[in-house]
Amino acid sequence: MGDLVIGARSGPGEPEGSDGRTAQSAESGHPSEPSDEVPSGAEPAGAGASGGLSGGGPSGGGSGTPGVPGEVKERPAPERKQRSFWKELPILVIIALLLALVIKTFFVQAFSIPSESMQNTLQVGDRVLVDKLTPWFGAKPERGEVVVFHDPGGWLDGEGSTQSSNPVVRGVQDVLSFIGLMPSANEKDLIKRVIGVGGDTVECDGTGPLKVNGVPLNEPYVYPGATPCGTKPFGPITVPANSIWVMGDHRDDSLDSRYHMDQPGGGSVPDSDVVGRAFVVAWPIDRWSTLAIPSTFSQKGISATGLVPPMAGAVGTLPVAWYLRRRRKQDAGRPGTED
Repeated sequence: MGDLVIGARSGPGEPEGSDGRTAQSAESGHPSEPSDEVPSGAEPAGAGASGGLSGGGPSGGGSGTPGVPGEVKERPAPERKQRSFWKELPILVIIALLLALVIKTFFVQAFSIPSESMQNTLQVGDRVLVDKLTPWFGAKPERGEVVVFHDPGGWLDGEGSTQSSNPVVRGVQDVLSFIGLMPSANEKDLIKRVIGVGGDTVECDGTGPLKVNGVPLNEPYVYPGATPCGTKPFGPITVPANSIWVMGDHRDDSLDSRYHMDQPGGGSVPDSDVVGRAFVVAWPIDRWSTLAIPSTFSQKGISATGLVPPMAGAVGTLPVAWYLRRRRKQDAGRPGTED
């Protein structure tokens, strides 16, 4: 509400009513006290006095009506000037960049496919979205997932930089990579399929098939014409704890775990180097598809730990059962103890 103002204007004074009461005060709403005093510069009532409340009777006397409060006016609220689009644009851009940075850091990041190592699942130039959130909550890679991971050390030696020599283009690349819209030229990341996890035994002899914990895999995702082992048979190899064994779907054109068995980790990738799981091909539009885990990895017996929990449970209950049995015998031998 605006401030309230009481309007006043010059005019004839208000005559007293027949009952001798004066007009009500506009401020208090109560009858004013009778007084013989005449304000300075004013004439007695009935003599053409000036200075009554707004809304007084007509000039010249007569039996006038009691005065009424002055007209109440609401001061209009000042209009807020709308900020122009060009002044708001920088603010919107900054907010959008901050949101993109948060999403890229904690939730989802886009990666570009630079080689043929994952054909035909992924083609050169495909853009995939990688889930970076679940690893924050302790989730580990699973068999069959397509994952992006940092170079464990020496896998990408000799690879040339993808950054442009043009300073303007390079600056744009740096900005886009900073907010996660394109990969950074300074980050050396790879993308492969998880074949085995910590504790698994993997092997591929001759032309295949590839085996995990002794179970041969049916791999429909392998590039047509390539054999499961490609040109690099291996194994059997036990994957270290908290690590993964990775291979490209194009077995003849993928420098994966098979080619780094002489390096620390024996070709395995530590779970801590995994950026996240690629879950969808987002670009180009005609290539849009999800990257689900193939049914290959749900084969019975493929899990190396599948029999461990029941066996561990059985072994763990033997001492407990022996102790309880001995305790019952001791209690039964005591006088006054009921079975």
